[in-house]
Amino acid sequence: MTTPQRRGRGAGLDPANRFTHIEIAPDGDELDHAFRAGDDENDAPTRYLRDTSRRIISTNDSPDIGFDASLNPYRGCEHGCSYCYARPTHEYLGLSAGLDFERVIMVKEDAPELLAAELAKASWRPRTLALSGVTDPYQPVERRLEITRRCLQVLAAHRNPVAVITKNALVTRDVDVLQELAAFGAASVTLSITTLDEELRRVLEPRTSTAARRLAGVRTLAQAGVSVGVNVAPIIPGLNDHEVPAILEAAAAAGATRASYTLLRLPGAVAEIFTEWLRRHRPERADRVLARIRDARGGRLNDARFGHRMHGSGPYADSTAQLFRLGCARVGLAAPWPPLETRHFRVPGTTRQGGLFDGDGAAG
Repeated sequence: MTTPQRRGRGAGLDPANRFTHIEIAPDGDELDHAFRAGDDENDAPTRYLRDTSRRIISTNDSPDIGFDASLNPYRGCEHGCSYCYARPTHEYLGLSAGLDFERVIMVKEDAPELLAAELAKASWRPRTLALSGVTDPYQPVERRLEITRRCLQVLAAHRNPVAVITKNALVTRDVDVLQELAAFGAASVTLSITTLDEELRRVLEPRTSTAARRLAGVRTLAQAGVSVGVNVAPIIPGLNDHEVPAILEAAAAAGATRASYTLLRLPGAVAEIFTEWLRRHRPERADRVLARIRDARGGRLNDARFGHRMHGSGPYADSTAQLFRLGCARVGLAAPWPPLETRHFRVPGTTRQGGLFDGDGAAG
């Protein structure tokens, strides 16, 4: 369903949920009463709902990602990135991958308590937790709720390693806790940087930190002794791919020691949402961008095959990989991602230690 464009939102669509069979279309200009509290009727405020999940750690066996356990304090993301691969996860909640994903946020208020309970179990084997694996742990509401910060405090108390990835400079608020973990080799942070073009960022990632603030965040973390890198993500063919060398150079100058990238992924409803965004904000480039995406995705807008979905395939994907490798080598970001330590793990108030569970004390 097409909706009026809303200020500060990325999606211009609210596509029907693929798991439901009934779609309600409002008459005329009627809007959902729950969203009327904005400055105007097209500025719908965000709703925050309690997520009553009783498990907080998710596991996976994907060969495409570098972690097998993750922690997600929030479901949905107010950052509003039109390209976000996580949008279809909202459909499992009976919500849309479009505007609902940005304005209906499920909040796991008891995430820190659930995390502490998981880490205290005899069955828990110390390993790196990704924070987060799906939506951003430092989206705007985190400034007030501090759920991610409290989860980090639990991890620090247990000395369980954590790998944070975010688009928000708010991560620097928690530099004290990250330093505590870093002292045991148990923390790394990755700042995702998509573009240095502020005009593009404002419409592509409307509620994220500016690139300048993210780079300042890299500098702050590096100076604090926290291992920090950048993720150039996503690289969008024909839109921001020409910026890769400049982003890598800026990241290295700020103190990053490593870099990674992903090529744009458009699973499920994201293809429709991003295509609409592209034709609305960059109409003169739309056809060329979509053609290049298909070139890197086997003639389609998405290729979900393991081994292909993160970096694509074909001549364009190969040249992008080479450009990235050369750029990293030129500015000194070619170092491998460091392993994080598990041997210092402990359960406060007990004698349980990480060395009993991990022979070499390291987790990637």
